[in-house]
Amino acid sequence: MRRLAFVMVTTLLLTITSFAQEEKDRPLITVTGQAELRVPPDEIMFTLSVESIDKDMLAAKKKTDDSVREVLAIARRNGVKDADVQTSYISVEPKYNTDDLEYEARRAVKREFVGYQVSKTIAVRLREIAKFDGLLSDVLRAGVMRVRNVEFRDSQLRKHKDQARAMAIRAAREKASMLAREIGQSIGPAYSITETQVPSYGRASANQNVISTISGEPSDGEAEGAIAPGSISVTAQVTVSFRLL
Repeated sequence: MRRLAFVMVTTLLLTITSFAQEEKDRPLITVTGQAELRVPPDEIMFTLSVESIDKDMLAAKKKTDDSVREVLAIARRNGVKDADVQTSYISVEPKYNTDDLEYEARRAVKREFVGYQVSKTIAVRLREIAKFDGLLSDVLRAGVMRVRNVEFRDSQLRKHKDQARAMAIRAAREKASMLAREIGQSIGPAYSITETQVPSYGRASANQNVISTISGEPSDGEAEGAIAPGSISVTAQVTVSFRLL
């Protein structure tokens, strides 16, 4: 009985090995399909920096806190929800008149204490791009020193990424069918599918269309609609192996 069981197991293993070898030896055609969607952004992420300097540390903190409260009030007036605003960084450091000078210039100036710099950073998610210009002007007047990392984003990124993947799969199938026809064959079921990252070559990625820094005072004659968000590139690339028939 044991001998019979051993023979059956051995026969099964040989059958599986033979089937696997046959599958491996079947002719395949491997192609790459790529697709790109250009979608308009529908929200902006950006970071605001508020700074105050005073020789009295508590006075500097109060000035910064007052500016932060004013910025939060401006955000609310522009329809930004509390959940979309976050204080993400706080720092307190002594400042000297030589801090921004080059090494050689520092040697020629007597080092003097200017005061304590208290800084707070506020991250904002604005879901209405049309309000960005007005919000920016208001927060600059409220004491914001810098606006960093202005990022135009697509809140439906997952949906658009799936659309790009489907387009890439169709492109791969069409390419494989065309190539197979040229040699008098056709394609069968897919043997394998691999998604690969698309090199950006300097283009904006699917969730990154960025202006790095905005600073300075707002102009009274600022043109309406001074920010042009453009479009976001959502790409997908797949490599598919089809059986050749």
